[in-house]
Amino acid sequence: MSRSGTRWDTDYEWKAVLLLGLGFGLVGLDRWIIAPLFPCMVSTDVAPGCGAPGLGLDYQAIGNLVGVLGLVWGIFAAISGRLSDTIGHRKILIPAILLFSLMSGFSGMAGGLASLIAIRGLMGMMEGSYCPTSFTATAAAAHPSRRGFLQGLQQSGFALFGFGLGPIIATQLLTVVSWRIVFWVVAIPGILVGVLLFFVLREPKDTQGGAAVGAVAAGRGGGGYLEVIRNKNIVVCMLALMCAMACIFVLGGMLPNYLTDYLKLTPTQMGFVTSALGFGGFVGQFGIPGISDKLGRRPTAVLAFIGAAVTVWLFMGIGPTPNALFLMLFLVSFFSLGNVALITGPIATESAPVGLISSAIGIVVATGEIFGGGIAPSIGGAIAQSRGIENILWMPLIGVGLGAVVSLFLTETAPAKVSSPVRVKAA
Repeated sequence: MSRSGTRWDTDYEWKAVLLLGLGFGLVGLDRWIIAPLFPCMVSTDVAPGCGAPGLGLDYQAIGNLVGVLGLVWGIFAAISGRLSDTIGHRKILIPAILLFSLMSGFSGMAGGLASLIAIRGLMGMMEGSYCPTSFTATAAAAHPSRRGFLQGLQQSGFALFGFGLGPIIATQLLTVVSWRIVFWVVAIPGILVGVLLFFVLREPKDTQGGAAVGAVAAGRGGGGYLEVIRNKNIVVCMLALMCAMACIFVLGGMLPNYLTDYLKLTPTQMGFVTSALGFGGFVGQFGIPGISDKLGRRPTAVLAFIGAAVTVWLFMGIGPTPNALFLMLFLVSFFSLGNVALITGPIATESAPVGLISSAIGIVVATGEIFGGGIAPSIGGAIAQSRGIENILWMPLIGVGLGAVVSLFLTETAPAKVSSPVRVKAA
């Protein structure tokens, strides 16, 4: 544990944040690599450039595939968050990253919709388990004065790998292998990161920041979920995350087909435009929490939701112009995924009861995932199937508009705004 006046262990801080961030980036890659492959999977024939027959999926099936992973992710984020507060982080994080990587590879072996749903559900179990515990492990490694920035930086890998590099990786790999092999290629790095985490990661009680985020020794966690949800800020975080994720995950699941089926972009153009979700989110997921370290959590959240609403509205009016679509989608993702990182990272961490950091993050993530990552994409798929895929954009707009209102009820938690400066020296 740290003592007043001791020097902060920046070596461990950056090693842990780097590996945990790479791990969460691979969570994003394995979760969303399927989206740019959906156009290959809608027919039972071999579509041009796909290398293997598809599975005959329709828009509703696509929405359900995105949704089932989100639902299971949400349930296990809540379960694993509480469990990791009790048994420790290593026992959750290392098996989770190894197993979700394997499930990604198995996705390429699915013989039909039912088996693919089962595989993606198992994948959601492992990714949901990795999510809240990795955020708490980052908080324990991070100096309190840069907690928001580093928690956001760790989360930013999800956007960069999942939404940014994923479409590019998928479309480039399709030029040399079938869509089924793509899943195995992206599974390999997760196994390597899992091995590195085994040698590097410490439990919060063995870090300087463990006490700073309210971590306790394994097996001595606080009361439970009732104690967590008595905190008003945690409840507001749950509602705000539902709004932010209803935007970004509906776009993540349905946008490739919107661009190819409605705007008639080529697969290469679609991959370019869709990658803006990742590059914008990458900047936003450390930029927005980093801004909140200075400006405050509450005003940053409100302004980011307003920015997301304005840019979604502008995106709806853009035709088949790839550069304009990319720029506006970059801004949508900057604000939306930036708020996801802010809500699930520093706000949830700073609002949680002592000893229940992972539990608090887990229940916030669970609520956002079950609705925003699970139910909302299924609704989006139904809208696209019955009303036309162009109408899916109303869901993201309504989601972030409501988020701006909900976030007005947050209580400020930023250390720079509510407490005296920390006494541990930053390196």
